[in-house]
Amino acid sequence: MLLVGDSMTREIVTLAPDETVGTALALCRERRIRHLPVLSEGRLVGIVSDRDLRSATPAFGEPERAAALQKVLVEDVMADDVISALPDDPIEQAANTMRERRIGCLPVVESGELVGIITASDVMKALVYLVGANEPGSRMEVAVPDRPGSLAGAAGVFGMCGINIVSVAMGPTREPEEEGSVRERIVVFRVDTIDTSEAVRYLEEAGYSVLWPPKA
Repeated sequence: MLLVGDSMTREIVTLAPDETVGTALALCRERRIRHLPVLSEGRLVGIVSDRDLRSATPAFGEPERAAALQKVLVEDVMADDVISALPDDPIEQAANTMRERRIGCLPVVESGELVGIITASDVMKALVYLVGANEPGSRMEVAVPDRPGSLAGAAGVFGMCGINIVSVAMGPTREPEEEGSVRERIVVFRVDTIDTSEAVRYLEEAGYSVLWPPKA
């Protein structure tokens, strides 16, 4: 299982609540980062993004901008309702939290101490690894009856063809078009072969619908 601790950044750039927005923006620019955890006496009290910082000050070229950069404090613009993760959380749980809360990162906390930060970019890299998209091979979409044993049956076809399965991802269910038919689930297989024609033939003979690759 790929965990948050495997993908998070451990070298964290942080701010204090009483630092200025100008200092924070300079850090984002210099370190090429978009999110900065805010610590007070070693405790995580907030997080601020480069978007928050830019929104808190006048636009470039406006006379008030220079003054605002030195007057507005991080504590005035940071989000203090911080959603965090644990190092042992599964990476897909972190991905779903970011999706549901519409946030771009999660500070990682262990025993009350900030130990890392994981961003949407980190999660994307991890998920690419999880589904095997970084490895050569082919992608196949198969409609599998939504009942016990069906997935194992489809996987067995690949074994019969001498094809190794790199990864399996479960997609949405597909309601039956006809009354009395079984509901199906779309399963995405990543396999270590370029020629999938034999597997497609055997899958269809076994009663599975192959949705990808498309028929020529």
